[in-house]
Amino acid sequence: MTDIDRRQFIVSGIGASALLLGVSSLSACSSPAADSAGSAETSSSATATSVASPFGLPAVYLTSDISPAGLVAAYEALGVTLPGKVAVKISTGEPGGNNFLHPELIGDLVSKLQGTIVECSTAYQGKRSTAAGSKKVAADHGFTAIAPVDIQDADGEMTLPVRGGAHLDVNRVGASFKVYDSYLALSHFKGHSIAGLGGALKNIGIGLASARGKGLIHSGGTKFSGLSSGAKQDTFLEAMTEAAGSVIDHLGNNIVYVNVAYRLSVDCDCDSHPASPTMADIGVLSSRDPVALDQACVDLVKAAPDGADLVGRITSRNGLHALAYAEKLGLGSRKYQLLRI
Repeated sequence: MTDIDRRQFIVSGIGASALLLGVSSLSACSSPAADSAGSAETSSSATATSVASPFGLPAVYLTSDISPAGLVAAYEALGVTLPGKVAVKISTGEPGGNNFLHPELIGDLVSKLQGTIVECSTAYQGKRSTAAGSKKVAADHGFTAIAPVDIQDADGEMTLPVRGGAHLDVNRVGASFKVYDSYLALSHFKGHSIAGLGGALKNIGIGLASARGKGLIHSGGTKFSGLSSGAKQDTFLEAMTEAAGSVIDHLGNNIVYVNVAYRLSVDCDCDSHPASPTMADIGVLSSRDPVALDQACVDLVKAAPDGADLVGRITSRNGLHALAYAEKLGLGSRKYQLLRI
């Protein structure tokens, strides 16, 4: 990486002053030991572009304001208006857990978009393994009080073609995926017992897949049910990434991404008894590039003085392989620049 990649620049754009942080991840590598966080330097205050930073690197926006207003600000920093009927993809959380994005936190943003909250049934046996169960959990957790909720595989599934996949030819998503013109992937960034980390890519890869589609991803393309597939770890990560790629290819510019890096447990919101977080909250991040967004979250966790437990979970599952593979497939960039809003 050259010195210019790391340098700070003053650029103009979003109105309020912002710091442009030149955070660039190192080259993608499938070995977790070889992956390391990028460095950052601080520039003077200035306004910033809403689309991309200098050199064409994707912009990732960050606010430390984890509040309804902070989420709206992170979305508005992207400078986009999602067209038509908008789906907001979240995880409604497994009963027993409490780390998911709560309705009172996301409600203002969902309302601003006049969005419909969308989910699909789980591949594991639990309270959300059926459409009816998933809808009940969404109601119990307060989501139906702030917006319509659509369990997208309630009436079956549809397929999206997978470009350049080594494991999947198609991705099976809920049948009502096609009803929506645009999507906001609104993700709780945290760890995951299988994938290592859960962010934007996992939210649209696993999260938008039908229950059968989830089984196909977990098995690396060999079967439609269950999570204990015997697939190698990197095969699963690659299949998940291929599924995310099918969504990105289908929607083009009509999907954007917001990650909330708080309640940073090593466990996913699909865990009914997740481990308590051992690190402080970071903030709300947004981008048009899901790979850059997830990489920025990882880099911030690595840079945090109390992030060792979550870093350990990510590396133990080779979680960064998904980001490296996504970049290889052309789904985004692991090099980015971070702008404080």
